[in-house]
Amino acid sequence: MSGTAASFDNYPDFEGHKHLIGKLLTRELYDQLKGLKTHSGCTLDRCMQGGVDNYDFSVGCAMGDEESYTLFGDVMYSVIEGRHVGYKRTDIHKSDLDPSKLIGGDLDPNYVVSTRIRTGRNVRGYSLPPYCTRSERRDVESILLGALSNLDGPLKGKYYSLETMTLADQDQLIADHFLFDKPIHAHMTTQGMARDWPDARGIYHNDDKNFLVWINEEDHSRIISMQKGGNIKQVFERFCAGINQVEKLMAEQGGNEFMFNEHIGYVLTCPSNLGTGL
Repeated sequence: MSGTAASFDNYPDFEGHKHLIGKLLTRELYDQLKGLKTHSGCTLDRCMQGGVDNYDFSVGCAMGDEESYTLFGDVMYSVIEGRHVGYKRTDIHKSDLDPSKLIGGDLDPNYVVSTRIRTGRNVRGYSLPPYCTRSERRDVESILLGALSNLDGPLKGKYYSLETMTLADQDQLIADHFLFDKPIHAHMTTQGMARDWPDARGIYHNDDKNFLVWINEEDHSRIISMQKGGNIKQVFERFCAGINQVEKLMAEQGGNEFMFNEHIGYVLTCPSNLGTGL
């Protein structure tokens, strides 16, 4: 009936759930945070819907935007400490992506078939994939594509939109093990990762097929460097060069940058991937 107060509270039923949100979010803490909204309108309930719907959903949440981590920090920082064991709320993230400091780095090819380094990066000022609007997703694709299309030298390559790629391109990307599919796992779909598929999603790879960027999958970008054998130093050098050049071009073309927080490092959708994100 209109105007009648609800008979029951809104605290989720976490009985039998194994994830961190279910263990850490007390009723009292939920009552403190449930009415808060980020500037984009994201709520704690929206961030933890995947955890409510899936008892075994890792940390139990996927964030809607960068501000979600700080606004809901009273529970999120505890989740981070639980997932990144012992990392306190007062700690400062340390990251060093200088490949010249890597000692050794050429592993025995008799034991190492291939080497891959991967991370996620998100564009500051836009909501994350579980919560973003269509226009935000399309803006992110445009920003990243603007940078990627201006890479040169060994990073120069081609972008394949999931919306417009040809069947031949699709078959080749599958053969190269580059193509990512529409999420079907409940952990992803209940958080909103598959909305509007394949709108503004795509894959970039260089001509040598050893530098790859996924756009608008779980994060705005997944950046990957890889090659056959065990020369991790070469892979790391390419990885660092790619990330640095993409962010440099983003800044030059539109004043954009990747999300970064001095406490949690590079801000990613899932708390389990925070930090350097490797």
